[in-house]
Amino acid sequence: MTLDDDPTLETETTEESAPRRKKRSAKSKRGDHQLRMKDLCAATGLERQAIHFYIQQGLLPPGKKTGRNMAWYSDEHVQRLQLIKKLQHERFLPLKAIKAILDGREESFAPEQHQFLARVRDRLAPELVSGEPQDQFVDAEEVCKRAGVERRDVEEAVEQGMLGVEQTEDGALRIAERDVWMIETFGEMRRLGFTRELGFTVADVAFYEEAMSRLFREEMRLLSRRLSHLPPDEAAPMIERALPVIHTFLTRYHAQRVRDFFGSL
Repeated sequence: MTLDDDPTLETETTEESAPRRKKRSAKSKRGDHQLRMKDLCAATGLERQAIHFYIQQGLLPPGKKTGRNMAWYSDEHVQRLQLIKKLQHERFLPLKAIKAILDGREESFAPEQHQFLARVRDRLAPELVSGEPQDQFVDAEEVCKRAGVERRDVEEAVEQGMLGVEQTEDGALRIAERDVWMIETFGEMRRLGFTRELGFTVADVAFYEEAMSRLFREEMRLLSRRLSHLPPDEAAPMIERALPVIHTFLTRYHAQRVRDFFGSL
């Protein structure tokens, strides 16, 4: 009897190869999702809780589930997390703004449309482009005092992802100067009687942000379709001149809808 005829060896080989085949099959089903949560943490320097939070907020797509408590991730997840980290910790953008940027990147723009928008951006007035890191911050306590709001109003705005913030080494919270107007506006609403006692919180204005984000995405789609055949030097000033007109339209249209609604009661 030869070695090839030995039934013991045949059985042993079969028993050893089955787990390997199963492992290869499972790996194949995962496709390019070959990273575990601990791999994401190691590659990005982020904690597990932060990554789960980004998934809950819609900034990061969920992993590919292979069990109740097991999910696998891809290199695209690593790249997305690195971008989120850069936007949040280097440009100090609020999570809402980061999500809008990420959503915009995922729009169905053709490569030439992306190139067109990038060339237009380079020709817009500096105040319309926030490409540089924002490093001017104001102490949150000072903002609260000036705006007439409670500290928890600011904390809720941070939780909603509406503010760019940083925390100093001694634990003090600082707000990006460009976002202070939101807290001041909310303070105005407080003074008009929209108090916490009546149930009004910062979270109540979240639907405005969502509506404006949808509106902005539609604007970008429209611009990329209608103006991409124009030279960027011609399209950029058109956009700059149109913005005040659009802002006026939005304000007056909102006022008209209010009048129409109450006039119909």
